[in-house]
This record gives sequence, C-alpha cells and structure tokens, in this order.
Amino acid sequence: MKILQGKVALITGASRGIGRGIALRFAQEGANIAFTYASSEEKAKALENELSALGIKAKGYKSDAANFDQAMQLVDDVVKEFGTLDVLVNNAGITRDTLLMRMTEQQWDEVINTNLKSVFNLTKAAQKPMLKQRNGSIINMSSVVGVKGNAGQSNYSASKAGIIGFTKSIALELGSRNIRSNAIAPGFIETEMTEVLDEKVVQGWRDSIPLKRGGTTEDVANACLFLASDLSSYITGQTIHVCGGMLT
Repeated sequence: MKILQGKVALITGASRGIGRGIALRFAQEGANIAFTYASSEEKAKALENELSALGIKAKGYKSDAANFDQAMQLVDDVVKEFGTLDVLVNNAGITRDTLLMRMTEQQWDEVINTNLKSVFNLTKAAQKPMLKQRNGSIINMSSVVGVKGNAGQSNYSASKAGIIGFTKSIALELGSRNIRSNAIAPGFIETEMTEVLDEKVVQGWRDSIPLKRGGTTEDVANACLFLASDLSSYITGQTIHVCGGMLT
C-alpha cells in the first residue's frame, strides 16, 4: 500500500528544484498532485505529464502564491477539480541576496511577499476544506538560514524565520481539528540553482557539513513525505532540519 494513496496534495512552486522533487515523491506514493508554477508553462506541462505517467491525477496551475486573491481562487479550483485537499506544501520561494546597506525596499518586499505572505495566503485558504473534513497536513518550507541567519540574506532569513513562528502558531490553532502544521528547514541542497556556482566554493560547503555532502531534493522530499503521511500523525508544531548536521 502506497502511504499517500488517494490523498490530494497541493505544492506551490513545483516546476523545478525541491518542489519538483516533492511532487514526484508524493506521486510515487499514490498522491494526486496539484501544483503551481510562476512562468514556464513548458516545464509545468512536462511535470504534469511525468506525474500522470505514475498513474495519478496531476494538474498545474499558473498562480502567484504572494497574491491573496489568487491563492483563494487556487484552493477553490483545486477542491473543485480534485474533490478535497489533504496536504498543503508551501514551497514557493525566491532570493534577492545583498548586504543590508545595499538592499532596496523592493528587494525586501519581494522576498517577504513571495516567501512569507504566500504561506499566510495559502494556509488561510487551505484551512477551509481541511476544517470541513477535520483532517490535514500543512508543511512549510523554511531554511537553516531562518534559524542561524546569514550575512547578505537578511530578507530571506527574516522570511524563513517568520515561517517557523507562523507554523507553530497554526499548529496551536488547528491541532484540535486534527490539522497538523510543521516546517522543514533544508540546509545546503544541490539543485540546478547551485550548479552555476564555483565548484571549489561548493566543495568547501560540503566539507563543512558533518555528513560531507550536499543534500538532494530527494532528501527534502522524503522528510515531506513523512510529514504528509499518517506516519507522523502525532507530530505538529515542529521544525525538521534536513541539513546533514550543519546546525549541530
């Protein structure tokens, strides 16, 4: 029996990287997948086809998670199409890295809106069907940077720290209705975004990690799978660090 058989999961920002890895892992375990993408319809269609080939229902939605009205409409559309919503993965995120002395108001606002406001938007929208069925799992993508901070990423760090506080508060609000809220804090995960970096720099990061390697999208997806499934039915309000021991 696949551990997410018959469940419906909504994953934001899933056309590449970690989000894509989560969508594939969930589909392998029997979940029907709704996902959002920002711009590339070609990548979204390719993912839709790849997921459908695993024998599940999949549909991509072009939607801006940072837009409140679009988030509300998205959840309505997903419930109408799939019949329910069991798992929400708030994964959409961007970086606009620079030192505070050079950071513009726009760079601050873009990161806070995309990374943090989007979590508010989608969680508020998703709680309605979850409250109705008295069941659900909300998984919010934070970061080790939200725990330890990082020079040149004050906007990103603030957004990811905010996600942890929000996650705990929602766990307290919705726990009595059997709706769980947890966060995942990835460390250095090797994706297409890190492939453009200097190999010596990347190797230096790997050497500083106790497990001596960067993480994979599968490492993060497996943690998400656990939190999405009934295997974690007594876990809420927690942050799981998927970082190879980086924060140890």
